[in-house]
Amino acid sequence: MVETDILPALQRAADWLVDSPLNAVFALVVAVVVAHVIPFITATHAISYPGPLLAKFSDFWLVRQAQKGKRFVVVHELHQKHGKFVRLAPNHISIADHRALNAVYGHGTGTMKSEYYDAFVPPRPAVRGVFNTRDRQEHSRKRRIVAHSFAPKSIISFEEFIRREVALLLERWDEFCDKAKKEGTKGPRGLVGYAWLDSLLWLNYFAFDTIGTLAFGKTFGMLENGKDEASVDVDDGKGGFVTSTCSAVETINLRGEVSSTLGLVPVWLRPLVLKHPWFSHRLRAVKTLTGIALARVNDRLENGSERDDLLAKLQAATDDSGQPMGKAELTAEALTQLIAGSDTTSNTACAILHHLGTTPRAMKKLQEELDRELLDKEIVDESGVPRMDDVNELPYLQAVLSESLRYHSTSSLGLPRILPPQGATICGRFFPGGSVLSVPAYTIHRDAEVWGKDAEEYNPDRWLPEGARKEFDKAFVPFSVGPRACVGRNVAMAELSILIAAIIMRYDIVLESPEKPLEKVEGFLVKPTELQIGLKRRH
Repeated sequence: MVETDILPALQRAADWLVDSPLNAVFALVVAVVVAHVIPFITATHAISYPGPLLAKFSDFWLVRQAQKGKRFVVVHELHQKHGKFVRLAPNHISIADHRALNAVYGHGTGTMKSEYYDAFVPPRPAVRGVFNTRDRQEHSRKRRIVAHSFAPKSIISFEEFIRREVALLLERWDEFCDKAKKEGTKGPRGLVGYAWLDSLLWLNYFAFDTIGTLAFGKTFGMLENGKDEASVDVDDGKGGFVTSTCSAVETINLRGEVSSTLGLVPVWLRPLVLKHPWFSHRLRAVKTLTGIALARVNDRLENGSERDDLLAKLQAATDDSGQPMGKAELTAEALTQLIAGSDTTSNTACAILHHLGTTPRAMKKLQEELDRELLDKEIVDESGVPRMDDVNELPYLQAVLSESLRYHSTSSLGLPRILPPQGATICGRFFPGGSVLSVPAYTIHRDAEVWGKDAEEYNPDRWLPEGARKEFDKAFVPFSVGPRACVGRNVAMAELSILIAAIIMRYDIVLESPEKPLEKVEGFLVKPTELQIGLKRRH
């Protein structure tokens, strides 16, 4: 009787599977869920942690949050609701405690980057750079090569390139100010004589031109031309390349969106997900961005250069065995520098202008310091651009930069790491080997235990008391920590110091809508969408 009941049921199941490819795909998904997700649901280490119901069963809750561009906010709200530990996926626990930073990201812990980073590897050439290399030994090799390019001597040699691009930005903004003054332009809120512009747009131009001259020997011409355009070399399928142009800013934004979302999709399902229009449209940006880096590498290899820029340093560097980087690896590292050195700077600088614009006390205090230490002492030349040595130790300027990096947190998400086979005890909890853990930067940058009762407020003064910086450094991770920390941190800080000092010293800045919060969207990084400001010359 049982046999009679089972056989027809099996036959119907077989017929259903072959009836439609979608049925077969559904069955495969169910099989994988049963084989891979159920064990995590029933595992002691996972079942005890609170979080969204769907996150207990599937990775797709987190995928959806990333796709919406507000993952950092949602994760922060979950920690406010549930506390230190939150489950974001069947095998992914977020830990909102600065004491977990060293255990998850530090030296000698044995943790490694998760499969999330595979989504950041371009299809052609499918070569990993220092950012998306997961193998610890290979990463160490790459980092030793790349770190040479960011040695203190190198940063000093980069200063003139940075100052030149800051001077050009000031020239363009001066043009707008002169025109507004001459025409007596009346702008928002009845303000007269201010030049109105989208600061994010122009800061993007500045950042791309600066990384162009630092890394590749020439700018993209965005500041000069006042538009977002970059050359790109695309594989023509015949062993050669076709050169065209693209919007670099849009391309880098789309690339961040698709890679940071795709990285959360299970690896076996990624080929299917990429057929969805949301992913396929953005995936083209990955190829385009690679093409921008490839265009610059091709130009350098074909025409050479006498400039001592980042690309030259990467070409000259060798690993421990004396081997230099090949073209594919050189392109991968050039791509890393293009991404890391462009929109990170522009987004952070834009956030700084917003925070100062909504905190008049801080704006005034910074201008007073710059006037006193630079203008009154006649340190700045006719370009209006200070030198690195003149600004990198100004107390209030550095407090503004640090507070802005804390409060805005360009890198806000918790970067995922896989524990080694022996597992680890972190913040009093044991996690078995293979667990995926992350520490959300946005949330620990708002931890009242570290930052005080005003942790949710923008307050540069918190960095001024003696010993404050040393105390805060334990929970301050704008550039991450450990062996995977940003290798270009010192260049980024030098660039921001010079740029912000020059802008704030030169202009009175007002916001078009000071009552509005800064609109932001998260790809891999958290980025403002725009910031309309008014400018008027101070001196």
